[in-house]
Amino acid sequence: MSNHVWRPAWVVLGVVALILTARYFYVPSDFGTHERGFMYGYYRKASEEDWKKIKVKYRTKDYCKDCHADKYEMNMASKHSIIQCENCHGPAMDHPENPQKLAIDKSRDLCIRCHAKLNYPSSRRGELKGIDPDSHNAGMECSACHNPHKPSLEGLK
Repeated sequence: MSNHVWRPAWVVLGVVALILTARYFYVPSDFGTHERGFMYGYYRKASEEDWKKIKVKYRTKDYCKDCHADKYEMNMASKHSIIQCENCHGPAMDHPENPQKLAIDKSRDLCIRCHAKLNYPSSRRGELKGIDPDSHNAGMECSACHNPHKPSLEGLK
């Protein structure tokens, strides 16, 4: 073969060798997938204790159900059962210590982000009950008329 083939091949092999050598010196020896395989991706084994010290910001419905059993049961029997409490009530990171009560977002925009009338034929988004936000009680909070924990006709206040 002529030089116009071998020269670029040697350059590519040299670059690959340079990258592998730099990786050997740059990447820590405890970096990898470890016991759990690719479930959590690559991470440093030595940093596990540092990550355990970080407070969990979102805690899911299981955290809420013991103290708020009535709201939890009502929600689980409704069409909103797939939505986590913290989507509307904010993260439970410091609850109940501080603040004593989570701030509840009662803004219309919170409901409209799912319930604005959108017809997407290729997804299930069009199956959600939607409204025209400009004509359906414009300027009012949705929770003034609707109970978000029991979103149905009998859930009207």
